[in-house]
Amino acid sequence: MIGPVEIVTIAFAESRFDGSILAEIKKLVETGVISIVDAIVVHKKDDETVEIVELAEITDDPEVTALSDLLARLDGLLNDEDAEILADSLPPGASAAILCFEHSWVVPLRDAIAAAGGELLDTVRVPGPVVQEVLDAVSAEA
Repeated sequence: MIGPVEIVTIAFAESRFDGSILAEIKKLVETGVISIVDAIVVHKKDDETVEIVELAEITDDPEVTALSDLLARLDGLLNDEDAEILADSLPPGASAAILCFEHSWVVPLRDAIAAAGGELLDTVRVPGPVVQEVLDAVSAEA
């Protein structure tokens, strides 16, 4: 059974993905924090045409190939509709990657909870900027 899944979108103006984030992603994968279960790359060309490619299909870019090597499996959770929605928000010449990953670290906890007779009911992700807004509001009231 799969653990909680999250979708992260990373955009690069002028398609300047230089691979510098790979070390951090690789560390998360290798330590079992996440497992990448799907990924696509979207590129909006200067003439506004859109190219959508599964990450595993890109073989001519060493940085992207290194990222695709981290795929645990390709579950098909992302589709062209997801990519088209993203493409609409990209400026011409930009690229973005959509990474779908499993929170692997939760799986042993979920299993331990189940073994103890409990059930993991939900996980909720609250974006950092939202948390900061709440903290700022609490601080302002104090």
